[in-house]
Amino acid sequence: MPESGAAAPGAGAREPFGSRLAEAMHARGQLCVGVDPHPGLLAAWGLDDSVNALRTFSQTVLDAVAPVAAAIKPQVALYERHGSAGFAVLEELLAAAARAGVLTIADAKRGDIGSTMAGYADAWLRDGSALAADAVTLSPYLGFESLRPALDVAAANGRGVFVLALTSNPEGASVQHVGGADSVARRIAHAAAVENQRHAADVLGPVGLVVGATVGTALAELDIDLAAVHGPILAPGLGAQGATASDIRKTFGAAYPAVLATSSRGILQAGPGAGALRRAAEKSLRGL
Repeated sequence: MPESGAAAPGAGAREPFGSRLAEAMHARGQLCVGVDPHPGLLAAWGLDDSVNALRTFSQTVLDAVAPVAAAIKPQVALYERHGSAGFAVLEELLAAAARAGVLTIADAKRGDIGSTMAGYADAWLRDGSALAADAVTLSPYLGFESLRPALDVAAANGRGVFVLALTSNPEGASVQHVGGADSVARRIAHAAAVENQRHAADVLGPVGLVVGATVGTALAELDIDLAAVHGPILAPGLGAQGATASDIRKTFGAAYPAVLATSSRGILQAGPGAGALRRAAEKSLRGL
């Protein structure tokens, strides 16, 4: 199986993730394309719900958007549902993206404690792992410090993490908004800022946050200063979920230069033609 870690320089030669992401956003713009092979989307493309179709879908998306996207974000669950063969396709995608110079964010939302978290860190962030991406999404709801194995492995290997902070799903507020002025989301943002203080010399620290592009006024209401985090902000919701480039600029304010806006369905539904996919990505990029 291909090893995505083998396609990139060794840890000693690799620039920090925040610096690499900042360079990619400067060169290509602030767009991340979600690679979400939902069964319904595969069918809309005229594909069956199979591993071969998964491979075709993944490679088509990468080839189409590589020139215009700073990163791609494969949704791990939609590969995992195909078992080990699905994970093999994901490994192939990560390796192909590395060869194409496109950063990868594994949308796995992992979160656990102790040796289990260390195992996730080894899988998604350690050099030499076939599943190693440039960054991985993490869930902090067993306590931010439970993520320590992933935080340390990411920093040591020039990779990054995106920690769920303020998501746009309706259920998220029942946890993330708790505490008002001292909300859970605000504490997570503060913990990320403290972690990134160790990397103050980097353009952006390795610890990013996931903040939905459609959260509206929640950042102001909860008094969350994302600019102080000194890390990248992954903002899903551009396009099909309703957020526009103008909304993102307004919502994120001073933190906007660190925002990587994510569009999935808004681009993917333009397939299966590579030209149409690229045009949809270029359209999403306008105004960012």
